[in-house]
Amino acid sequence: MPTIKTNGINFYYEERGSGEPLLLIMGITAPGAVWNVHLADWKHHFRCIIGDNRGVGLTDKPAGPYSTEQMADDYAGLLDSLGLENVHVIGCSMGSTIAQQLAIRHPHKVKSLVLMCPWARCDNYAKGLFQHIMNAKARFRPEEFSLYIQLLIFSKSSWDDAKQHEDLENGRSVDAFNPFPQPLHGLEGQAAACINHNALPELGKINAPTLVIGGREDIFTPVWMAEEVAGGIPGAELFLYDKLGHAFHFENTEDFNARVRNWLTSAPVA
Repeated sequence: MPTIKTNGINFYYEERGSGEPLLLIMGITAPGAVWNVHLADWKHHFRCIIGDNRGVGLTDKPAGPYSTEQMADDYAGLLDSLGLENVHVIGCSMGSTIAQQLAIRHPHKVKSLVLMCPWARCDNYAKGLFQHIMNAKARFRPEEFSLYIQLLIFSKSSWDDAKQHEDLENGRSVDAFNPFPQPLHGLEGQAAACINHNALPELGKINAPTLVIGGREDIFTPVWMAEEVAGGIPGAELFLYDKLGHAFHFENTEDFNARVRNWLTSAPVA
């Protein structure tokens, strides 16, 4: 299993496909394998590089708190180990905050950015939400915690759809027997990074072409957050899915995969 030493930790990553390099950074609680439904498409067009974030999966899980700057440096070290610069970067949720910091702190490493359900800063509501995620992780059984996260990220349209509702139930059953569960301290470290992320004053330094994508029904990271990020990055594009939530990329995977692929292959050069 490919593991490299970066920024003081052992960092697990995988590669799929060939072509221009594409770095994928997943969100809070999630290992890199969550990208698989998108890799099924993108691996035919890009050299996809997927990591397990600090605090989850097969990457080290040191005591926190973590920061988005620190986690961006983890990925900068990964790219250094692979001899890569000027790569496309996609970040989902917490991954979008890491991607922002990567573009701010290591601009020569980022060719373009896709920021999914992002935020540039947390308001008090968001801070309370991340605190509650930590409380739920500490008290719930794995399948109960999975249900809570599903309620945060999937829209009414998914819950009302019989097939998607069945898929959500199956997902909770899988999580009940996850052989590599995220430890509480790993989630707490990541949540601290989410709460304390504030890149708003520095978004104007990002000169990579940027696409911001969100869902209009997102109750986890509401539309104002995506709008604030898009408004802070010079020339950024904003696309919002109607009737979809934080997990819009799972709720309409076919459109999302094609939309991002097409944007990446035609993104203007900074």
